[in-house]
Amino acid sequence: MSGTLLLLNGPNLGILGRREPEIYGTDTLADIEKAVAAEVSGAGWEVLSLQHDGEGDLVRDIHRHHDDTVGAIVNPGALMMAGWSLRDALAAYPRPWIEVHLSNVWAREQFRHESVIAPLASGIVVGLGAMGYRLAAKALLELVTPADA
Repeated sequence: MSGTLLLLNGPNLGILGRREPEIYGTDTLADIEKAVAAEVSGAGWEVLSLQHDGEGDLVRDIHRHHDDTVGAIVNPGALMMAGWSLRDALAAYPRPWIEVHLSNVWAREQFRHESVIAPLASGIVVGLGAMGYRLAAKALLELVTPADA
């Protein structure tokens, strides 16, 4: 089963590795991309990694890759709390997808405790740092059906 996995990262995630490493770790987005690619390579999947600081760009990418991806890993960053157009784009995305957060958002400030997109996700991984992306990739390997690929 071959295909392309969409790895979508939102605002401020392009500076991972130097952004508050005590919260987000020292792995860069490039490190995460490589780890996810290694995780799914055995299935013949490639990874399409996209990161934008603007919600509209993320929405466009979801629409653009609506039909040519097998599933997605989405770290919306702070858009989890108020990214309503991102939520609507993900509601129309026909494949399984996993929401990922590097930090445990429920152990942080109160305003981070609700995700507007989480109810739509196939699953959520929080608080496990960069390893959370690899776990999401493993989950998608199980969730994606041959019809999706």
